[in-house]
Amino acid sequence: MSETWRLRARTAEAALEIVRARLLVARVPFARWRDQLGATADGPSAAEAPLSAHDLAEARRLARHVDRAATRLPGESKCLARAMALGRMLRRRAIGHTLVIAARPGIARGGDDDLHAWIETSGLILLGNLPGPWARLLVLHTGSKAR
Repeated sequence: MSETWRLRARTAEAALEIVRARLLVARVPFARWRDQLGATADGPSAAEAPLSAHDLAEARRLARHVDRAATRLPGESKCLARAMALGRMLRRRAIGHTLVIAARPGIARGGDDDLHAWIETSGLILLGNLPGPWARLLVLHTGSKAR
């Protein structure tokens, strides 16, 4: 497969995951799909554990594919659908990450972006970097493969 087609396939994978996430969010109660996002855990998260240079580069590439797919799909792809899509793509490749769902603190509320979701790994926000302040409501970890 040529490089161009490989890149298109990744963007198509991201688009399918975004559509899947949109449908889950719109049609299925949160309690039924929440466990697909990762596990709550005590101690250091996958976002704090350093990834290999290869896995970190791959995670960044996948985040770009998700953003690219989101801009090409009809309708709006909100942060949660994008984060869910990237999370599934990272899990498929056994790349550790954390999905964070947060809200603006009470005094900062009042806009369209009072809730937000993002993906982080190795101390970096891969997708959904939006200026805070944010109060983390739900932090879900997915571990990485042993290397």
